[in-house]
Amino acid sequence: MTDARLRVRSLVAALILLALTSFTARAETAEGFLSDLHTFRVSNYLALDAYYRFSTDGNTDTLNEIVGSINSANSSMNNLAESNAGVLSSEEVENLNQEFDTFKSLMRDNINDVRNTGYPDLRLVSDMANQALTMSKMATELYKVSSESSQTSTDNRVEAARSAAITLAQMMAKYSARTHSTVAQTFQGSSTELTLDEQARRFDTLLEKINQGNSQGELKAALDDVSSKWQFIRGSYINYNDNNVSFVIDRYSKGILRGLDTTIELLQQNA
Repeated sequence: MTDARLRVRSLVAALILLALTSFTARAETAEGFLSDLHTFRVSNYLALDAYYRFSTDGNTDTLNEIVGSINSANSSMNNLAESNAGVLSSEEVENLNQEFDTFKSLMRDNINDVRNTGYPDLRLVSDMANQALTMSKMATELYKVSSESSQTSTDNRVEAARSAAITLAQMMAKYSARTHSTVAQTFQGSSTELTLDEQARRFDTLLEKINQGNSQGELKAALDDVSSKWQFIRGSYINYNDNNVSFVIDRYSKGILRGLDTTIELLQQNA
């Protein structure tokens, strides 16, 4: 029991120390910059998805997922801040970094609430969900500005795969919030956001775009795997049902995200 508590404390402490951690910069090129900005967006939604699950069970493995996703987002943020690609101004990057710092602080506080009381503070969870939405909108706008820069030129299928990944990550967080009743009302998104079924149909369209063009060997295998997994869980996103097995949806969704990452890598290699 003591070892488990120490492990939990060290994981939460990691969230506090993340801002001080230095990572090797990867965003040295415009495409690298876009890649890091994309990873940043997806990772934060994965952290939110994991938190909603953690809020009901306090599971250490789930806490580890939160920390892992925040670590990934933090690494990407540091890469963006250290980039010399010149895609965005230092002020634009710093504004995003400040929003991220607020999100990390709220995440840390929400984790501590669950650890100390056994249940989440719905007001604080709502603040975190709203902050995630604010941060995502800013990151999305900056991604759009970056992708339209004269310095960047990205394959249409790569862009479709990235859009599919962020759409699915958003769906995962929203699905997780609805599944766990104690936080179900805290992350329904704004009135302008797409509903789960609308997002699922958007994912259908994006998947069609990714599949357009020549696909052979490893690329075809990756796309077939993504499509197969998606067809298995698509109905659960289209028609939400409390009886759905949420951990299966989460596991298959993560498999799709890994498949989309592989697809992006292969498309870039073949460009």
